[in-house]
Amino acid sequence: MANIPQKLESMMKRQGYRFVGKHSAVKLCNYTTSSLKGGTTCYKNQFYGIRSWRCLQSAPTLGCDLACRFCWRIIPEEVGINWNELNMNEWDDPKEMVDGLIDAQRALLTGYKGNEKVDKKRLEEANDPAHVTFSLTGEPLFYPKMNELIEEFHKRKMSTFLVTNGTLPEALKRLKTLPTQLYVSVQAPNKEVYEKVTRPKIPHAWENFLEFLDVFSKLSGTRKVFRLTLIKGLNMVDAKGYAELIKRGNPDYVEVKGFVFVGGARNPSRGLGYEMMPKKDDIMGFAEDIAKESGYIFTDYHKPSNVALLSKNEEAASKRIIRFEK
Repeated sequence: MANIPQKLESMMKRQGYRFVGKHSAVKLCNYTTSSLKGGTTCYKNQFYGIRSWRCLQSAPTLGCDLACRFCWRIIPEEVGINWNELNMNEWDDPKEMVDGLIDAQRALLTGYKGNEKVDKKRLEEANDPAHVTFSLTGEPLFYPKMNELIEEFHKRKMSTFLVTNGTLPEALKRLKTLPTQLYVSVQAPNKEVYEKVTRPKIPHAWENFLEFLDVFSKLSGTRKVFRLTLIKGLNMVDAKGYAELIKRGNPDYVEVKGFVFVGGARNPSRGLGYEMMPKKDDIMGFAEDIAKESGYIFTDYHKPSNVALLSKNEEAASKRIIRFEK
């Protein structure tokens, strides 16, 4: 039983989440189900070579210390639940979590066995996942055994993609076993815009973020990525400011992505609207501005996700496809 209030658990189950142990969850990604039927694959397939139908979308923890306005997920405070009520003080064993997450993914895939549109070979492969993303909901670095969790997935020849909001520099310092690819969400070019976009639940979030980038910049042994989720009229400003953060964090790649007006982002309290979704020309133009200011080079564009990829240099661009073992 997940260690979260019943109201929130019920809402998330209706949205397709399946809980594992006290604090983990899995949900089938739309690109996983689409690729099973021979349809669109995700941008990570195009940019980095992962196989979307073999990807496990997971959350090691359910709590988050930000309330980003563009987030498509349920923000607990919007349904009358304080994030501190998620009781993040009892932690499951990493091996049991891995077993549980894979079993939950297989259970979710069971319903596709009778679907005539599904590629049977891909469905068989999907039941033996090759990639895991720690990106479904919550801030994964709250989980204190992340080193052991990544190690356990790597033992099973699975690549790991960890997405963090960058508010926990001390947790990053403790991360000795690095994922295949480490993302940090870069939500604004300066403190004023950052606080408007992320609505922090903790003090000094921006200062923590800058410290996080300093630690991030020195890491080796993982591919480092900045992810920008841009909203017209809110944080799609100051390309030079974003470029300064890129120089500070020194990522291998920068993903410049348009926000989508779906799910939780449609909550009236967020103050967003359909017209604030950037179009392809908006994203491409802003990505070019960032490239000029940062020295990074335009490398690719994924139309379904409306995301452009910038690479640090020609070498990074040529090596972006990961060679997977499984």
